[in-house]
Amino acid sequence: MNTIRIEYPTNIPDYALIDSGSGEKLEIISSVTLSRPDPRAIWQKSQKDTVWNLADARYVRTSSESGTWNIRKNPPKMWCFHYSNCTFSLKPTDFKHIGIFPEQAVNWDWVRNLIHDKRPSILNLFAYTGGATVVAAKNGAHVTHVDSVKSTISWANENCKLSAVPYDNVRWIEDDAYKFVLREEKRGMKYDGLILDPPRFGRGPKGEIWKLEVDLPRLLCACKQILSSRPLFILLNAYTADLSSLVLHHLMKDMMKDMKGNITSGELATQEETSGRLLPQGIFARWQQ
Repeated sequence: MNTIRIEYPTNIPDYALIDSGSGEKLEIISSVTLSRPDPRAIWQKSQKDTVWNLADARYVRTSSESGTWNIRKNPPKMWCFHYSNCTFSLKPTDFKHIGIFPEQAVNWDWVRNLIHDKRPSILNLFAYTGGATVVAAKNGAHVTHVDSVKSTISWANENCKLSAVPYDNVRWIEDDAYKFVLREEKRGMKYDGLILDPPRFGRGPKGEIWKLEVDLPRLLCACKQILSSRPLFILLNAYTADLSSLVLHHLMKDMMKDMKGNITSGELATQEETSGRLLPQGIFARWQQ
């Protein structure tokens, strides 16, 4: 019988998952305690309400796409998250996110170990606030960072500056991911590594509609055309709760069927400090030469 691979970070001083349940999670991120919605946490909470009520900030949904923060204690003016030799700026947003996803540390570890002074050219699509961009560029890669939202690109740029990433190590692109890849193919551009973190639904800078189940297969097909002759890796990550990691595995297998390499796939999680219970946080598939 096959088992599902589950990976979670075990040594991040700036992060702790205290509890989860009833559609919420209670975390400490860089000394700030947050209570945020999490649709996967449908089990019962382990901790008492008195523990949850001590959260410095609690995000409350007001609609399916937005909400408000109830702030009991404001975070520091310079609120930052540290991973290895990288620093990320944090701030509460209208969409419950704060600019970092701690479970991604296992993917960052994987990318960092593969780069290992090779100085590859990497394309990061749907790059958001640049977690993977910072880690890769800080470790010597040249990264093309692509996102459709100007404000998140600015946020990622700030993270690069905080992490002392050399200016020439990152190229910033505000564009629709699929259109950009097609133009790169026409220009004859090649990349040694690909990082993709697509949303279930999104819009490009000119209103382009993105639907993962329709557009991801054709995007991966286009990405295949801009890989170098000896690519180093491909990382595909998703947060869609109703898709299995097997879906990403099969898509990766289709994409790389004529190239020798290994594919691993599974779930990302974070682990509660007291109970050891794992909270699912996403799915991934990885290819490496």
